Formats: sequence, structure tokens, C-alpha cells
Amino acid sequence: MRLKDKVCIVTGSSMGIGETVAERFAEEGAKIVINSRSQDRADIAAAKLKEKGYDVIAIACDMSNKKEVESMMKKTVEKFGKLDILVNNAGVNRIAPSIELSEEDWRAVIDTNLTGVFFGAQEAAKFMEKNGGGSIINITSIWGSVVVPMRAAYSSTKHGMNGLTKVLAVEWAEKGIRVNGVAPAFIKTPLDEQDQDSGGYGDEDIMRRTPLKRFGTTKEVADVILFLASDEASYVTGTTYTVDGGWLAYGGW
Repeated sequence: MRLKDKVCIVTGSSMGIGETVAERFAEEGAKIVINSRSQDRADIAAAKLKEKGYDVIAIACDMSNKKEVESMMKKTVEKFGKLDILVNNAGVNRIAPSIELSEEDWRAVIDTNLTGVFFGAQEAAKFMEKNGGGSIINITSIWGSVVVPMRAAYSSTKHGMNGLTKVLAVEWAEKGIRVNGVAPAFIKTPLDEQDQDSGGYGDEDIMRRTPLKRFGTTKEVADVILFLASDEASYVTGTTYTVDGGWLAYGGW
């Protein structure tokens, strides 16, 4: 019960990594806010955890909308009395040749993946400061360290998120707020399946390129996020943990 009685918001938690994180945190005693842009999707994910007896609520929120973010944070504190942990997981991707990438797609990715992460961290920190501290974990990507073609917007946000994580960690350390990142490589999720359709790669390409010869699982990512959220990581801030099966270490093809 490493997170017993901790209050946690996991953005983008109606499916994929976020959904697994929410369940993993609930198993460790946390009170959970499930988030999605869709109230219906959030309700469905929350219902699964409620059936297991966990203390969960569902709040719809578009992370790129500052007023909606503010409202979600206030509703969380009204319900649970505080906020201890924020997992900034909500994200989108648009894959296209950079010369063809539309303004609409560029802004959609920037607004959610980077601006939304800042809004979430900023509003969460206001409540965490009152409690004497907290933990914020930003879910970035290996594309925040290296790049591949056709991901100009996505890679820009993930590089930016790595820098933002460091700035906030240094600035808020005196407030007792730790800020870290987790950078997954290829994890088998619905988002990866969408990316394969437009990215020109398949499962065999990923398994061949990854030293561990397989995709990662959402639980493997969630366990690292859990560590950073817990008191076991009390002296860890301003860093990003890579969960990539050796992808970044390997310089071959």
C-alpha cells in the first residue's frame, strides 16, 4: 500500500497506459480521478475500478482548456480534500510529412501534449503547495530524445516536455513538489495501433529493432510511474526514466 490515502489524478486514463496506471495506483491504496475528454469513456473506466471496491471518480476535461483543468482540480479537492499526485499522461499524435502537416494538426498536438501538461502541473502545484508537497509525473517518450520522420509536432512536444520537467522540478523543489518524467518506447496500446496505420511500420519492425525483442507492456510502464509517485523516490526529481527495452542504447539497425 505504497500510496495509501494519496489522492491522484491520472489524465488520459480511460485506456492504454493511463488506465493501467490508475488501476495500479488504486491497488496501492490511492484515491483516483479518472480523466478523459469524454465523460462516457471516463465513466466506463471508473466503473471497472469501482467494481473492485476502489475509491474512484470520473471527470471529463480537455487538458488544453485551462478553465476545464482548473475545474477538474477543484472538483478533485472538493471530493477528496487534497491532491497528492498528478500523472500527466493525456496525449495525441499526428503522423505526416512535415511539409504537409496542417496547422490544425500541429496545434492539436502542441495544445494537448505540451500546453496541457503545463496547465495540469501549474494548477496541481497550487494545491500541492498547500499540502506541503506532492509528485508530478509527466509521460513523455523516447521521441523526446531521438526522432524519426513525420513526427514534427509530437517530437517537439516531447522534447519540450523533458525541458519543462526539469524547470518545474528545480523551481518547485522548495515547495516539496517533485517533478519527473517517464519516457516509454513502443508499448502495445490502442495509440500504437493507430500510429502503425499511418507510420509505415509493423510489429515485426519494432521487435527487430528493440534489444529485448518485444513490445513493452502498460504494467511495466505503470510500475516505474508508481515508483516515482511513491515515497521510495523521495530524493528523485528533475529526471526522466526511459522504459524502452534498450531502444535508445542501441545504435544499430
